[in-house]
Amino acid sequence: MSMTAQKLNQIDPVWHRIRAEASAATETAPLMAGMFHTSILHHSTLERALSYRMAMKLSDGEMPEQILREIVDSAYIADDSLGTAARADLVATFERDPVCHRLIEPLLFFKGFQAVQAYRIAHWLWSNDRRDLALFFQMRSSEVFGVDIQPGARLGKGIMIDHAHSVVIGETAVVGDNVSMLHSVTLGGTGKETEDRHPKIGDGVMIGAGAKVLGNIRVGHCSRIAAGSVVLEDVPPMKTVAGIPARIVGEAGCAQPSLTMDQLFGSV
Repeated sequence: MSMTAQKLNQIDPVWHRIRAEASAATETAPLMAGMFHTSILHHSTLERALSYRMAMKLSDGEMPEQILREIVDSAYIADDSLGTAARADLVATFERDPVCHRLIEPLLFFKGFQAVQAYRIAHWLWSNDRRDLALFFQMRSSEVFGVDIQPGARLGKGIMIDHAHSVVIGETAVVGDNVSMLHSVTLGGTGKETEDRHPKIGDGVMIGAGAKVLGNIRVGHCSRIAAGSVVLEDVPPMKTVAGIPARIVGEAGCAQPSLTMDQLFGSV
C-alpha cells in the first residue's frame, strides 16, 4: 500500500475496517479471494471501491465498465458528500440489519445498499444537468437491483432498504436522514398530477414491507408505517399507522423506530 493510501486508511475508520475484513475473508473463503482483492483490496479508498463495484454491476453492451467508472469517480471527486452519505448508509445497514455481520457484506452483496449508492450518483448527475446519464443509472439500477428511484428524488443519509425488491420512489419524493424501509415499498403519486406530487418522509421513519405512501403528504419524524399499509394522508410525528387506508393506531413505541426496526403492534 502506498504512503498516500496508508494515510487515507488511517483517517477513515470505516474503510480501514472494510479492508481488514476483506483481508480476513481471503483466508476464510480462499475461492473468493480474487473477488475480495478486485473489489476492495486493490483500491485505496471506499469511493474507488464503490466506483468499481457500481461499474461492474451496471455496465452493459451500451455503456462499458470503464466509462461508468470514470463517471462515478468524477462524481465522488466533485462532491465529498457522496462518500459521506455512502459511509452513513453502510453503517446504518450494518447496525440495523440482523443478518449483516461485517461492513463488507452490504458493499459486496446487499442490493439495497448498492442501489442507494447508484441513486446517489444518478441524483448528482441529475442535479448537474446530465439527465440522460442519470436516467441510464436509474434504468440499470431498476433492471439489476429491482429498485427504481427517480434521480430527482432527495434522500438523506443513513438510509437502509432491507431486501430491496420492488422499491419505487418518485421524482419529487423527499426522504429524511436515518430512514429504514423494507421491500415492496412505494413512495408514489396518486395519478397524473404534475409538479410536487410525492411524499415527504421525516427523519427516523420506519416503513414496513409492502407499504404504499401516495401523494404529496408528510410523514412526521420517527413514525412507523405498518407493513401493507396504504397511506393517503399526513402522519403526525412519532405515531404508528396501519391499514388500508392507514389510520393512527398508537404511538411509535420508541424514540427511533428506524433504528430498532420493531414492527410489532405489541410495542405500541
